[in-house]
Amino acid sequence: MREALKIIKTRTKEEKLSNNHNETWRDWKWQVKNTIKNVDDVEKILEIRLDEKKKKQIEQTLEKFPMAVTPYYLSLIDFDNYEKDPIFKQAFPDIRELSISKCDMEDPLNEDKDSPVEGVTHRYPDRVLLHVSNVCAMYCRHCTRKRKVGDISSIPSKSEILKGIDYIRNNKNIRDVLLSGGDPFMLSDEYLEWILDEVSKIKHVEVIRIGTRTPVVLPYRITDKLVNVLKKYDNIWINTHFNHPREITKDSRIALKKLSSIGIPLGNQTVLLADVNDCPGIMKKLVHELVKNKVRPYYLYQCDLSEGLEHFRTNIGIGIEIIESLRGHTSGFAIPTYVIDAPGGGGKIPVMPNYLISWSTNKVVLRNYEGLITTYKFPDNYEHTSCDLKCDKCDLTLDLEKHKKEHTDGVASLLSDHDSSFTIVPKNLDREERNRC
Repeated sequence: MREALKIIKTRTKEEKLSNNHNETWRDWKWQVKNTIKNVDDVEKILEIRLDEKKKKQIEQTLEKFPMAVTPYYLSLIDFDNYEKDPIFKQAFPDIRELSISKCDMEDPLNEDKDSPVEGVTHRYPDRVLLHVSNVCAMYCRHCTRKRKVGDISSIPSKSEILKGIDYIRNNKNIRDVLLSGGDPFMLSDEYLEWILDEVSKIKHVEVIRIGTRTPVVLPYRITDKLVNVLKKYDNIWINTHFNHPREITKDSRIALKKLSSIGIPLGNQTVLLADVNDCPGIMKKLVHELVKNKVRPYYLYQCDLSEGLEHFRTNIGIGIEIIESLRGHTSGFAIPTYVIDAPGGGGKIPVMPNYLISWSTNKVVLRNYEGLITTYKFPDNYEHTSCDLKCDKCDLTLDLEKHKKEHTDGVASLLSDHDSSFTIVPKNLDREERNRC
């Protein structure tokens, strides 16, 4: 660790590094080995001295929520203004993490409940999440899975992962598999390749997604060897997790270019964090930097109701304001979808400004980003063909064999012509209880 402290200090002071130091710094395994996990090392690196009360509070926080920060990510902190630094706030523990509000939950997204077999979360009809590791390059302070941070059973065995893969193989409706964790890229190249091989053998799996934060906190993990593994598969998509423009550095750009150059579509999922990125200007700068590097902004997440995240959560209004500041003011593909991942496992619910003002029998009234109000008139002679799922007699030309077998639910079932549902009745209504008496 003494060598690590010396190199980090050298880099943060922007002094010229020797070739040996450069080579060591860019070794991702060295970065992992020298991960900073205690307050004393942070004090030495930042050349600060926390007062005893604050230090005791931080250590108290670490007992419940451990710290792990790569030397690379720590070196991005503005040491002269560290307490307000967005990198520091995402990496360093805060006593407020121990303030558990009444609405906080250990597993707010019901991932454990929606797990038909260990390691699989199956919430949506055609896609599943396969947990392949609990190991991360860094423990983000805003992590929705804080309950799993530091889990000693960190890497599932092959037999455990095979159970999840067997579940996917036996459910032919699953066309999209998301490898998550933890961080899949913290596995060895060989182990990751084995997982990709097994999943890609399943004929009905059309897409394999990988969620990783290594381009942000450990860009050196995107090695040529890893890239050579990934380019064997032509259906991989990667989502990463940049929260602030300052995280997009020369090294992260190199990592992203390695991935995009082999044709992998890249997306980004940002979490809206109080006093980190809850600013329209910061968010616009972030999405512009992302698209410059061939990364499409995918989601802007409202911070989840996980334990210890109360101080990171914002009002919904700031998220809507951010989207309002982007729509019409920048490229459409640079605008993420603002979502709330519904507590209790309800899935992602998009939240956006209202652009549809009103409608009548023959037109709708709309407004644009400038406040211009206009109308769109419906066609006079449009006749919708009712769908009875008899595709062989349909005037449309695509044979949707699978569509005949699909089950609709929710509002989609009320809108469809082939479903007899006419209402959705919540469970445990008071009037139902009264009627049973």
